[in-house]
Amino acid sequence: MRKTVIAGNWKMNMTPSATKAFITELVPMVKGMDKCDIVLCVPYVDIATAVEAAKGSNIHVGAENVHFAPSGAYTGEISADMLKEIGTEYVVIGHSERRQYFGETDETVNLRTKAALAAGLKVILCLGEVKEQRLSGITDEVVAMQTKLDLAGVSAEELKNVIIAYEPVWAIGTGLTATPEQADETCGVIRKTVAALYGDKAAQDITIQYGGSMNDGNAKELLAKENVDGGLIGGASLKTEKFTVIVKAAN
Repeated sequence: MRKTVIAGNWKMNMTPSATKAFITELVPMVKGMDKCDIVLCVPYVDIATAVEAAKGSNIHVGAENVHFAPSGAYTGEISADMLKEIGTEYVVIGHSERRQYFGETDETVNLRTKAALAAGLKVILCLGEVKEQRLSGITDEVVAMQTKLDLAGVSAEELKNVIIAYEPVWAIGTGLTATPEQADETCGVIRKTVAALYGDKAAQDITIQYGGSMNDGNAKELLAKENVDGGLIGGASLKTEKFTVIVKAAN
């Protein structure tokens, strides 16, 4: 039975002191909710604080990006080994905002994914279509192609440490959300693509999240769908009460 994973993506929010206060408040609220994995993906400067605050709890800590080189002249970047050494377990790769604002391509997403996996990190791999592609009726082709390109060269063994987050770009930060039926259908296309690449068992085992404005109001309905195995949560992950409601829905 594949694991449900609820991951908060804080984006560029929260200082270290705010991080400590948030996790200290959240720990007792989600205690014992062990039917899903709980992950907080936080800004680089918050990771060490988050790891310390989450010690002994059921909360795991992730980063929001990683560079594909192990070291070198890449001013301002962070390597997978750096993340691993400070206690990071997960990393978000290919978020639509990284693709939209910072020039990420399927090629660089693939390189980052392989670097993170080689360092022993678990990857939350984001993909999804833009509004024009949805309206043109090519969503299935787009997400299938992204799945193939982003996972190129990733072995079946490495795939066990990959979570795929389906994020319709038109739903990020807009308040728009795919209907539960749309989310289930597109996550199903991704699962079918994984089956073609790695076999049916791998496809049934892989966790596929929905990541387009899932919140405390719609989480229960989205998570009830067969192919939706969790959520990558944006704004709702910045409020302990809202995030806890989503974790409860997953449990």
